[in-house]
This record gives sequence, structure tokens and C-alpha cells, in this order.
Amino acid sequence: MGSLGDEDLDQMVRDYIELPDSSSSTTSLKSSISTTSLNRQSTYLTLQEVLGKQSTDVEVEIGEKISVYLKNMSSTVGERETRNQKKWVVMKLIMDGYDASLCKTTWDNYSSFSCPKVFRFTGNYEYIEVTVVDKGGDGVHEKEKSPTRLIVDMEFRSQFEVARPTRAYKELINTLPVIFVGTEEKLNKILCLLCPASNQSLKEKGLHIPPWRSDIYMQSKWLSKNFKRVSFSSNNIDHFGMDQNKEKHTSQCCPFIF
Repeated sequence: MGSLGDEDLDQMVRDYIELPDSSSSTTSLKSSISTTSLNRQSTYLTLQEVLGKQSTDVEVEIGEKISVYLKNMSSTVGERETRNQKKWVVMKLIMDGYDASLCKTTWDNYSSFSCPKVFRFTGNYEYIEVTVVDKGGDGVHEKEKSPTRLIVDMEFRSQFEVARPTRAYKELINTLPVIFVGTEEKLNKILCLLCPASNQSLKEKGLHIPPWRSDIYMQSKWLSKNFKRVSFSSNNIDHFGMDQNKEKHTSQCCPFIF
């Protein structure tokens, strides 16, 4: 059994992105998955393809740098910095010349639990954003392309862990990197594959799907319309014991439509 075709996967992603923020969203996605006859083997192979072949050099580079940061973190920083790990990594990236910032998302999620009463849940999450600009040309006449927004999550795999996972779902999440670096498009493909799989795992174990495992809730962690960037300055860097003179990293509230 081969991996899911690019056209089928792209259509699934489009359906996933266009899900309305309502109780019918999960049903709509399940219907889309069912019509493509997606099975576990093709999900596994497609996930491997998305994580491997679709990774760019800059994504790999950033991931490797962060791995080094975290590896050396225990011996170079104190307890305070460990508690503010994401901020510390952002500042390390800035010092290494990257356009990095900390992003905080917030969103509302509603669930009826199959009863008339509707419950409202407010979610929030933090991840790192790195903006990169590719340059094309022959090296002499270089031309800057549109900037690419990369999402970085250092606890990515743990976000998909569920209670009493099936063997098939364990294999899927073990394929995920601990540190994710990629575009919104790449992340959407992963969500499109993993969210239905996690729900299926819970159902097979006779467990209810909690609101924080809904498709919209998971998607909103990284792709909520409401997010803000946290600014960093040279004072922040000095506060963490980093002897670097960096200009203030500008930030602004900026809705991102997904």
C-alpha cells in the first residue's frame, strides 16, 4: 500500500483548513477522511513523506541549532532560564542572526458533549516563529523571495499523546519529531493525518474524545486567528546572562488567517 497521493492529501488539507468553528466540524472532517479510504498504512507512509522529503535545508538547520541549544542548556543557564525555555531559545536564535519571536495564541472552543448544553473552553498556547527569506539568482544578481513563516515547537510530539493509545497510533506519534520546524502548510498536513488517527485510537479504546482533542482545538494551538508576538530587546538578553548587543525585536498583534 502506497502513501496517500499529493492531490488527495492537498484536498484533505483544504477541507481541514476550511472547517467551520462549530460542532459539525469533526463530522465534516471524518466524512472527508472516509471518502478517501485512508487506512493506517497509507497514513504512516504519508506522514513519513511529509516529515522527510518535504523538509527544507533551513528547517533542518534551525532544528539542529535548537537541539544544540537544549543539549547545552543545563550546563550554561540557571533554573530561571530553564523555566523560560522558549524565551531563552528565541534569544539564542536572535543572537545567531535569525528573525525569531515568541508567539502566543488564544482561542475559544465550544463543545456540547452530545447534550443540549454547550460548554465553552478557552485555550492558549506558545510556540516560536522564525521568518526566513530565500534568495534566488545566480549569486551575482540575487533576488529576494517572499518571506516564509516557520513554526517551531519544542514539545511537538507530546501534543499528540493520548491515553491508552493503540499500537498503530503509537507508531504514528513515534514518527513525529520532538522538535518541529516547518511551514503552516506542512503543519496542516500533519494535523490532517494525526487528528483523525488520535480520535480513532480513543474510540477503539472505548474512550470519549475530550474537547482539547477536537480538530479545531488542536489546529488553533498553532494556527489561531488571534495571536501576538512577544518582543525581545538587548535588556532581555542581558537579563539572561547573554553578552550580546541586539536591537529590539519588533512585535505586533497580527491575525493570521488559516
